[in-house]
Amino acid sequence: MHPDMPREADRRALLKGALALPAIGWPGMAQAAVAADPLTGPGVSLALAQRRAAQIARVRYAISLDVTAADRAVGSVVIRFDRVRDSGDLVLDFRGTMLTGLEANGVAVPATARRDGHLVLPARVLKTGANSVSARFETPIASAGAAIIRFKDPADGRTYLYTLLVPSDANLLFPCFDQPDLKARIRWDVVAPEGWTVIANGPVAAKTPTGAATRWRFAETVPISTYLAAFAAGPWVGTTSAPAGEQPITLYARHSRAAEVDAETQLATNRAAVRWLADWFGIAFPFAKLDLVLAPAFPFGGMEHVGAVFYNEDRFVFREPPTLPQRLARDQTIYHEISHQWFGDLVTMRWFDDLWLKEGFSTFMAARIQADLQPDSNAWTTFLLSIKTPAYRADATSGTAPLWQSLDNLDAAKSNYGPIVYNKAPAVIKQLAFFVGEDGFRRGLHLFLTRHGYANATWQDLLGAVGEASGIDLAAFGRNYVLRAGLPRIETALTLAQGRIDALVLKQRPESRLPGDPGGAWPMKVRVRLGYHDREDIVLDARFEGAVATVDKAAGLPAPDYVWANDDDQGYGLFMPDDRTVAWIAARVGSVTDSLLRAMLWSALWDVVRDRRLPPERYLAVLLRALPAERDEQISRAILSRGAAALDVYLTEARGAGLRAGWETALLARIDDAAIGYGLRKDALDRLIATARTPLALDRLRALLDGSARLAGEPIRQPTRWAIVRRLITIGAPDAGTRFTAERARDTSTEAAKDAFVAEAASPRAAVKTAYFKRYFNDATLNEAWASESLGAFNADGQAALTIGFLRPALDRLLWIRQNRRIFFLPAWIDAFIGGQVSPDALRIVDDFLGEQRSLPIDVRRKILLARDELARTVAIRKT
Repeated sequence: MHPDMPREADRRALLKGALALPAIGWPGMAQAAVAADPLTGPGVSLALAQRRAAQIARVRYAISLDVTAADRAVGSVVIRFDRVRDSGDLVLDFRGTMLTGLEANGVAVPATARRDGHLVLPARVLKTGANSVSARFETPIASAGAAIIRFKDPADGRTYLYTLLVPSDANLLFPCFDQPDLKARIRWDVVAPEGWTVIANGPVAAKTPTGAATRWRFAETVPISTYLAAFAAGPWVGTTSAPAGEQPITLYARHSRAAEVDAETQLATNRAAVRWLADWFGIAFPFAKLDLVLAPAFPFGGMEHVGAVFYNEDRFVFREPPTLPQRLARDQTIYHEISHQWFGDLVTMRWFDDLWLKEGFSTFMAARIQADLQPDSNAWTTFLLSIKTPAYRADATSGTAPLWQSLDNLDAAKSNYGPIVYNKAPAVIKQLAFFVGEDGFRRGLHLFLTRHGYANATWQDLLGAVGEASGIDLAAFGRNYVLRAGLPRIETALTLAQGRIDALVLKQRPESRLPGDPGGAWPMKVRVRLGYHDREDIVLDARFEGAVATVDKAAGLPAPDYVWANDDDQGYGLFMPDDRTVAWIAARVGSVTDSLLRAMLWSALWDVVRDRRLPPERYLAVLLRALPAERDEQISRAILSRGAAALDVYLTEARGAGLRAGWETALLARIDDAAIGYGLRKDALDRLIATARTPLALDRLRALLDGSARLAGEPIRQPTRWAIVRRLITIGAPDAGTRFTAERARDTSTEAAKDAFVAEAASPRAAVKTAYFKRYFNDATLNEAWASESLGAFNADGQAALTIGFLRPALDRLLWIRQNRRIFFLPAWIDAFIGGQVSPDALRIVDDFLGEQRSLPIDVRRKILLARDELARTVAIRKT
């Protein structure tokens, strides 16, 4: 039996229920609200997906596409599938511009009845068992907003195309059944201009000249979800790695930047990830081939298409010497996308309500890979600072959501992407692995992947497999970490008597009182560190039984200097230090030698600032005292970023003015410190550029532009030069205009136009802001990656008084953005426009909008609340 086809009796039983009820629930799903027309309304509804999953199986697509025209692709598709007897009409999805010649089993079907991206194939033209549907179609090729993205290289005029179909844009490209659980075998046939290379999901089967073009035929894939279908076409330059006995891997880059690509390093990193995962999971790489494409102006960090992983070119090709965090971030992206080949591609979530299942695991596995393959990378420090911290920030707000997020329609799936899926999920998975133990966790994942390979699964399947392998009941774990929103706040209660510990207890409670929260305690296992200055630290295990974890073995031990309740960062929650520990951290954090522990203690100190128990001024004082001795690039980057936030966001201008000279002096001293590495000095420069206000700092920035000053003995390069120009524009420096013009003339790189566009968005002139705001919506040629990158400059720190006028219009356009932009644009927009504000007036604007827009979709409301609560925190801290 084919792995994605249930037994006929099971399928018929499910079908009977699907026909009787428009939205039956899969196991563990909340009942979905049914739209007026749940089967043929806009998008792909849950009701439609459930019905089709009960109707058909063994789907195949043979797609022929001609991409030789500049603005459209024309093609044909043959869809084959097995259909259950007496299963009624079948809905086909297609949102492209033209559909003709539609036939089902040789019978013509009028395409004129297409509505809201759907066309009904009547039962009278369908058969029990094998069916064939064919059609001709047309779809746009454009720089934004299309299934096929066109990029014209400003350096040499060459054109490149690539698809972007996640989460449900496959039906914008070709007629299909566009839902993740109807996996299909896909065969591509692409006609492209002569001299181009085409990359698709399957291996190349044949290349045939056809006039001034070439026809590329590809082998059929194993069953994959429609959102994972992909091709790229253009005059790519390829580099292949093919060790004896191993699968070849080819990396493709655009012609004008091929010389800049460290192809051997990137290929080696991808191959190392493949080897590690195959060994760790005990499952060989599950697909026929692996190609990598460095896609220009790509709006994501990467996309895990089967056989053709696309990476963001700008994050993978460094124009100046990269810092350690930049190198690690690139490797993490590689590890993440390669992990997806098992988690997401081999086993796919049944529906996008379980999006966390693939994204969370791929992020967690990326850290596991990096920890093993790059032991000097301090991968778990990166995990804390880059993954867990944003999770805590989001999960503490009223805009948080459970890992499993109810989803009625794939039209809204893009809004489920965010910090809960990408940050909380991997943090929870880390706790899961610790909770059940390494052996049970690993055996459970192997069981999950083998049991559901080339098919689909739910979160219950995952916890069921891990619980089965480990022998641990995970029902409470699933209720609290998967189905429940929010996080616990863990506080330490230390009682001392005569210089010894009388009792040590950890107490948890919800950080926020969320509507509908069922209450109860999060099951959790942690390690508790007792820190001493005159003896070895002691680490003890603790497990919560309800809301309390009593550290019994601590009783009678000498009184510690400090207590840290989440040693090794295994727990998930907001761990708040007691006053004794806060005082020790403030005095001694720089002396902690273990980088992960030091990073956790620095994070705890910042949490105390956010909790309004420690003034931002005090944090800055601790930071500037400890900074000269800090040698970890990741920690340095984190604490300086928080220091900048303390100075420019949490402190009013009046309170921060007296601290600015000391801040800039400390950064300049670090930039000039020849005893530390380039990365630490570059990080200090980046922070100086972001915060420079006084002549002391601005004169240095101008000298760097002029070449009279250098960084670590070398002249600065792009994109740092543009960052300095952008800073001068942001603060309205008198020479900003001439500097901008000079840099635009000086920079002849392929990224110059984008960097200039982003820099000019920082202008403090209302007319410029207005022009940009209009262009975000009215310019169809504006690449979405350019627009997204410019949002921070538009809402630059220090310009809140100017940009507050755009806050309500920005909120008023959210539904348009939700409908017309890609996955990450909506949260980036909200975070930029709300996050760029600091005043009670801005908070009132947001609250008024939320109060007036009662019918706002819940996913949009949640994203607003994430940013709104951070703004409320900022307003409160600035008042303190």
